[in-house]
Amino acid sequence: MMKKKSISASKASLVLFLCQMISALDVPLDLLQPPTITQQSPKDYIVDPRENIVIQCEAKGKPPPSFSWTRNGTHFDIDKDAQVTMKPNSGTLVINIMNGGKAEAYEGVYQCTARNERGAAISNNIVIRPSRSPLWTKEKLEPNQVREGDSLVLHCRPPVGLPPPIIFWMDNAFQRLPQSERVSQGLNGDLYFSNVQPEDTREDYICYARFNHTQTIQQKQPISVKVFSMDSLNDTIAANLSDTDIYGAKPVTERQPVLLTPTGSTSTKVELRGNVLLLECIAAGLPTPVIRWIKEGGELPANRTFFENFKKTLKIIDVSEADSGNYKCIARNILGSAHHVISVTVKAAPYWITAPRNLVLSPGEDGTLICRANGNPKPNISWLANGVPIAIAPEDPSRKVDGDTIIFSHVQERSSAVYQCNASNEYGYLLANAFVNVLAEPPRILTPANKLYQVIADSPALLDCAYFGSPKPEIEWFKGVKGSILRGSEYVFHDNGTLEIPVAQKDSTGTYTCVARNELGKIQNEVQLEVKDPTMIIKQPEYKVIQRYGQVSFECIIKHDSTLLPTVIWLKDNDELPDDERFLVGKDNLTIMNVTDKDDGTYTCIVNTTLDSVSASAVLTVVARPNPPFDLELTGQLERSVELSWIPGDENNSPITNFVIEYEDGLHESGVWHYQTEVPGTQTTVQLKLSPYVNYSFRVIAVNEIGRSQPSEPSEQYLTKSANPDENPSNVQGIGSEPDNLVITWESLKGFQSNGPGLQYKVSWRQKDVDDEWTSVIVANVSKYIVSGTPTFVPYEIKVQALNDLGYAPEPSEVIGHSGEDLPMVAPGNVQVHVINSTLAKVHWDPVPLKTVRGHLQGYKVYYWKVQSLSRRSRRHVEKKILTFRGNKTFGMLPGLEPYSSYKLNVRVVNGKGEGPASPDKVFKTPEGVPSSPSFLKITNPTLDSLTLEWGSPTHPNGVLTSYILKFQPINNTHELGPLVEIRIPANESSLILKNLNYSTRYKFYFNAQTSVGSGSQITEEAVTIMDEVQPLYPRIRNVTTAAAETYANISWEYEGPDHANFYVEYGVAGSKEDWKKEIVNGSRSFFVLKGLTPGTAYKVRVGAEGLSGFRSSEDVFETGPAMASRQVDIATQGWFIGLMCAVALLILILLIVCFIRRNKGGKYPVKEKEDAHADPEIQPMKEDDGTFGEYSDAEDHKPLKKGSRTPSDRTVKKEDSDDSLVDYGEGVNGQFNEDGSFIGQYSGKKEKEPAEGNESSEAPSPVNAMNSFV
Repeated sequence: MMKKKSISASKASLVLFLCQMISALDVPLDLLQPPTITQQSPKDYIVDPRENIVIQCEAKGKPPPSFSWTRNGTHFDIDKDAQVTMKPNSGTLVINIMNGGKAEAYEGVYQCTARNERGAAISNNIVIRPSRSPLWTKEKLEPNQVREGDSLVLHCRPPVGLPPPIIFWMDNAFQRLPQSERVSQGLNGDLYFSNVQPEDTREDYICYARFNHTQTIQQKQPISVKVFSMDSLNDTIAANLSDTDIYGAKPVTERQPVLLTPTGSTSTKVELRGNVLLLECIAAGLPTPVIRWIKEGGELPANRTFFENFKKTLKIIDVSEADSGNYKCIARNILGSAHHVISVTVKAAPYWITAPRNLVLSPGEDGTLICRANGNPKPNISWLANGVPIAIAPEDPSRKVDGDTIIFSHVQERSSAVYQCNASNEYGYLLANAFVNVLAEPPRILTPANKLYQVIADSPALLDCAYFGSPKPEIEWFKGVKGSILRGSEYVFHDNGTLEIPVAQKDSTGTYTCVARNELGKIQNEVQLEVKDPTMIIKQPEYKVIQRYGQVSFECIIKHDSTLLPTVIWLKDNDELPDDERFLVGKDNLTIMNVTDKDDGTYTCIVNTTLDSVSASAVLTVVARPNPPFDLELTGQLERSVELSWIPGDENNSPITNFVIEYEDGLHESGVWHYQTEVPGTQTTVQLKLSPYVNYSFRVIAVNEIGRSQPSEPSEQYLTKSANPDENPSNVQGIGSEPDNLVITWESLKGFQSNGPGLQYKVSWRQKDVDDEWTSVIVANVSKYIVSGTPTFVPYEIKVQALNDLGYAPEPSEVIGHSGEDLPMVAPGNVQVHVINSTLAKVHWDPVPLKTVRGHLQGYKVYYWKVQSLSRRSRRHVEKKILTFRGNKTFGMLPGLEPYSSYKLNVRVVNGKGEGPASPDKVFKTPEGVPSSPSFLKITNPTLDSLTLEWGSPTHPNGVLTSYILKFQPINNTHELGPLVEIRIPANESSLILKNLNYSTRYKFYFNAQTSVGSGSQITEEAVTIMDEVQPLYPRIRNVTTAAAETYANISWEYEGPDHANFYVEYGVAGSKEDWKKEIVNGSRSFFVLKGLTPGTAYKVRVGAEGLSGFRSSEDVFETGPAMASRQVDIATQGWFIGLMCAVALLILILLIVCFIRRNKGGKYPVKEKEDAHADPEIQPMKEDDGTFGEYSDAEDHKPLKKGSRTPSDRTVKKEDSDDSLVDYGEGVNGQFNEDGSFIGQYSGKKEKEPAEGNESSEAPSPVNAMNSFV
C-alpha cells in the first residue's frame, strides 16, 4: 500500500494561506496603530498554591502600549504590593508566593488593560483560584457483611478539591482491584457490586483520590467486606439454634435487575455544547445484568458514541443541541429487565458566528464592525470603546451603534479607537477586541522580493503577496515581466493577495508579478515558481512470509525530481528500526538477516524530500514449526480407553494442521515411541483406545505447513490390566523345506499385543481332505514350528492360537499349507514345433499330470540351441538358450532364430524344488532369409574406360546365394546423379571388370547379394576413371585402417595422387544423424590420432583430401575399448621406456650398417639364413612402385619373375630389393599405434596366411618404417 504525505503540498499550503489571511490585516509596526492583546491567561486559571502565580498579558501597538490591572472590578495598584511585579515591556504579572506570599490572598477576578494614544484594549476576566487537595475526613467504617448473591455499594465520598480529583480503587499492595461486568466503579467514584461472590471477601478495599495540580494522592481508610456463603451461613445458624428451632438460610436465589444508579425511572441531565456527555447506568441482579443503550425517537450519533465501563457508561463527544433528547438504559438478565430514562438538554455558552475584525480605514472612508454570537439561551451583545461602555464613552460623530453592528461613516484620524464586543449568557461570555485605525498610507508589499516557491506537479501552488495600504490597495497578478494580467478559472485570487494555482503543471514554472495600487500610489513585487516532478516509489515492498532464521529483503526503488535530494527512512511498526546489526539498509532495499519471531510486523519505506513525502508498507510474517504442546493430562481412565488433553503451543504464524499422538510402552519397549493416532489441529482432546498389560505414556507433536514441533513432555504413566490375548498371530504359512516336512511360520505378537504375561502359541495341524484329528503343540514365544515325517507335497490345514497366563485368544482362522516339494517325475510329451518364418517358431507340448509335478507348478522351460548353419555346414560352440513360460501353458514362441539353420529343443516342467526331466530333443530347421551385405567391395585398376570390382561374400548368407546385384551411376562435379545401370552377377563370381565407361568420371556403386527369398542390404563405394594412362586425374585414398584404444584411435591410410595433398579426417558416432566432425592433418602424414573418444562406442571414419573436389575414402567403422576401472599408466610417456626405445633404435641402426657391409662382401647374416631355411613361394617381397610387399620367390624357383622380384639377372642387389625381410617374424601381426602415432608391434611366430584381398597386403611394415616410427 502506498500513500503520499501531503503535508507539504495541500495541507501545508492551506495552513500557510490561513496564516496569510490573518497577517494581511496586521498593520506594520512602523505605523501608528491601537493596542492589540496578543497573549493572556485562561479565563478560569487554577494555580498551584506552592508556586509563583504568573498572570499573562501581552500586547502590541504603535506607540508601544502601557498596561494596568483591575482586581475584583477595582484598580489593582501593583506598586503597593511588594509580592507583585510586572515584567518589563509587558503587562504580565508575577505574584511571588514562594517567598512568603499566600496564594489564597490573591484569589479574585483580574483584568488587564493595554493603552496608547490610539485606544485601549482589555483582556478577559481572569479568575484566579489556587488548587486544593484536602484530606479525607475521619470516619468510622463498619465492616460490610453481605450474603452471597446480594448487591453492594462501597462509597468513596472523596473530599472536594479544586479541580476535582481522579478516583481509583486499589488494595494494600497498590494493585488495582479487578473490575468486570459484575464489579465496576461509577462516575462518582463509588464501587458497585451487581452481586457479591465469596471471592469478594477482603479487608483492603481502598479508595484513592489523585489531585493532579498538586501531584498528591489521598487515601481513604480500608473498607472490609465479608461475604457469607449459604453453606457456611446454615452451619452458623445450626450451631446457635436448638433442634426444635426452624432454621436454614435460603439458597442463593437469582434476582431480576434493579438499578443501583441512577435511582428511580427518570432523571435529567444538562450538558454544554462541545463538551463530552457521560450517562451512567449500574444495575444489581443475579445473574449479572447486561446494559444496553438506546435514544428514544432517534439513533445514537455515529462516530461520536462510545461505550465504557463494560457498557455501563454511554459517552458522546462534542455534543450539540441536536443531541438533546431521552436516552434509555436497559439492564437485562434471564429473569427480566429494568430501565431508566435520562432526559438530556444541551445548553450552549456563547460561541462566535462573526467575531469583530480590525478595521484599517483612510480618512473619509466608511466601515462596519460586526459582532454576532449564538448560544442557549441566546447571548446578550454589548459594546465598549477603549474599555468603557459605549454609552458613556466620548461621542464620535462618525460612529453609530446598531445592535450587534457599529457603522462608521466618513471617519477621521480621531476616530481611531479599540472597541470591545461582549456576548454573554448564564453559561459564559465572549470578549473580542477590534480596533479602528484611520491611516492614509500608499501601498506596500510585505512579501520579500524574488521569493522562490517550489511545489510538486499536480498540487496547488500558493504565491504570497502580503500587502498593506490605506485605502486598501487593489491586487493584480501577471506572469512574466511583461505578461498580461492573469484571469480565468485556472487561477484563484484570495482577498489577502495570494494567487492560487489549484493544479500546478510543469509549464506553470516561471516569474509572477504582484501589483498593489491605491489612490496614494502603486508598487509591485516578483516571485519565482518552480514545479518539480513528484517523488514515486516504483518498486514497493511486498508482503513476505519467511521461515525463522531465514533471510528476507524488502525493495523500495524510487523515482524523483533530479533537483531534489531524497532521504529514505525505514520504520518497523511506525517506529525506528531496532538497533541490530542484522538489519542492513541498502540504497534501495532493507535486508534482515537471521530472521527471528520479534521481526514480525509492518515495515514502511518513507521517502522524504523538501517538498513531498511518499511511503509504502509491507507486512513480514515470520513462520516456524509450532512450539510443542504442554500440560498433557489423562482423564477418564478405563481398562481399554483413556482421554488425553493438552494445551497447544504457539503456532508461530502458521496454523496447526494436526496433532500426532505417540505412545511408549514402558513395560515392553521402554524408550521406543510408536504412532498412536492423529487429530485435526482444532482438537485438543482425544479418546484413545488402549491394550491390556501396557504401561502407557503419551506425547503430542504439533504439525503445521513448516514442519513438526518438538515432542511434548511425556504424560503421566498409565498401566492397563492384564487380559486374554485379543488377536492371534498373523501371516500364518505352511511351506515344507524338505520333501518329508512341513514348516509352520507366523508373525509373533508384539509386546503390547500379548495382553498379559506368559505369551505362548498353540500350533495345530491336520492333513486336508483326510478324516484326521488335529495335532496340537504349545510352543514358547517363537515364530516357527517344523512337523517332520510328512508325505511329499500334501495339503494341510493349519492354525496358530495365542495364549497367556490368563487364557486363550479367540479361535484362530485356518490356513492351507503344503508339505515339502520334490523334483517333477516326468517330462512333457508330444513336443511339436511349427516354424512360422526364418526367425520365429512356435513350440507345443502336452502338460504333465499334476500328481507327477510333486509341488507347485511354476511353469515350463524350453531349452533350444543352434546345431549348424545349412549354408556353411560348419559346426560351432553350442550355446543353449532358455525361455520360461509361467503357469500351466502348453505352447510358446521362440523369437530371434537365425535363418537357414538347424535347431534342437527340449521342454521341462518346473516346480518350487526345481526342473523335471527333459523331453526328447526335437530337431527343426529355419527357412532361408535375405543375406547380409557383402563383406567388402573394392574398386581397383582404374583406366580410361574401365574399373575392376572385387567383393567378398556376405558374412551371413542366411541361405543359398542366387546372385549379386550391381547398380551404378555417374556423378558430375555438382554431385548430381546420372542414370542408374543395373547388372546381375552369378553368385560364384568374386570380381568384375566394368568396361565402356566414360573417362575421368566419378561413379557411385551399389552392391548387394540375393537368395531365393530376396535381396539383402547393400554396400556402396565410389571410384573414378582416369584421364590418361600415365597420370590419374583424381587422387586415391584407400586401405583406411584403425587401431582403437579406450579414448583414442590411430587412423592410417594409403594415398595415390598429386604430391603435397592436405588431408583431413572426418568421424562421428556410427548410426548417428549428427554432422561429421572434421580434423585437419598437419603435413603430408598418412596417419592421425583421434583423441577424446568415448569408451565402448562405435565410430565411423573417413579420410579426405582438401581442394580435390571433395574426394573422400570409403567409410570404416571401429569401436573404442571399454572404460577401465582405473587409469593405466601410459608407458610411452615414462622415462625408462623412452630410454629403452632409443637404445633399441641405436642397435637396429648398427645392425643395418653391419648387414649392409656384409652384403657388399657377399656374405649372409642370420635373417637371410632364416629366409633361406623357410622359403615360401607365396611370400611377397616389397614392390618397387609403392613400397608394399609383393610376391616373394626363391632363387631356385624356376617360375618367371614378376615385376618387383627380389634379385635381377646380374645377381646384384638393389637398395630397394633388400633381402632383409621381417616376414618370418610376424606374418599377419596386428600392429598397434600409440597416441602419438608411433608403432608398437609385437613379433610373434608365423601364422597360417589368409588369402590376400585385392591389392591389400597383410605383411608387417618394413624395418625402415618401423625405425622411423620409433624415432
